[in-house]
Amino acid sequence: MEKKTLKRIFEFLEEKEQQNPPFLWKYKNNIRLIEKDLNIEGDLNLFDSKITSLPEGLKVGGNLDLGYTNITSLPKGLKVGGDLNLTESDIETLPEGLEVGGSLYLEYTNISSLPEGFKVGGDLYLAESNITSLPKGLEVGGHFSLNDTNITSLSEGLKVGGDLYLAQSNIISLSKGLEVGGSLYLSNTKITSLPEGLEVGGDLYLRYTSITLLPKGLKVGGMLDITNTPLTKYSDDKLKEMIKPGFIEGEIYR
Repeated sequence: MEKKTLKRIFEFLEEKEQQNPPFLWKYKNNIRLIEKDLNIEGDLNLFDSKITSLPEGLKVGGNLDLGYTNITSLPKGLKVGGDLNLTESDIETLPEGLEVGGSLYLEYTNISSLPEGFKVGGDLYLAESNITSLPKGLEVGGHFSLNDTNITSLSEGLKVGGDLYLAQSNIISLSKGLEVGGSLYLSNTKITSLPEGLEVGGDLYLRYTSITLLPKGLKVGGMLDITNTPLTKYSDDKLKEMIKPGFIEGEIYR
């Protein structure tokens, strides 16, 4: 259908039927947006589209899919009730005040940092991205993936409700006070020590690392995997003695 015909239809619906034309139609055709246009109750799918920017004040109640687009930045005040997908997009920065109620997908992007005070209600995926630093007080409600990244340290006050994936990253140290509700994956990294009082709700994977001692107060709610580490020279009893008053609830695999 021709653009002029569609425009007449939408103008009729807006004037006679009190129905607002679709956001995408108005935005792509440079038609003035009103406040109502910027509040999208459901999903907004822009996957693999030619879109390069979004209007300020946009709120999406469902999911916002910007994967495989050329978008490099997002508008201030963007709020997404569901998931925000930016996988393999050209995104370079995220705005302060960004709110994501679901999961945020930033895999295979050039993103190198996150805004201060950032919180994600669901999972945060940064695997294979250019991330090199994290903001203080970062909170991730679900899983947090940093596999295969160049990140070397974690920020103070980091809280992860689910699993924390750091396998095959360049991580060399963990922040004091780190909280991981699920499992912690540190296999095949250059890390050599863990902070005192580290708490891991699930399993702790240390295989193929150079860690020589376990820290005092370490708490592991699941199993401990020390395959191919210097820790295998210690007996299970010795390892448990080493971390008192901490504990390891599950088995120790070696």
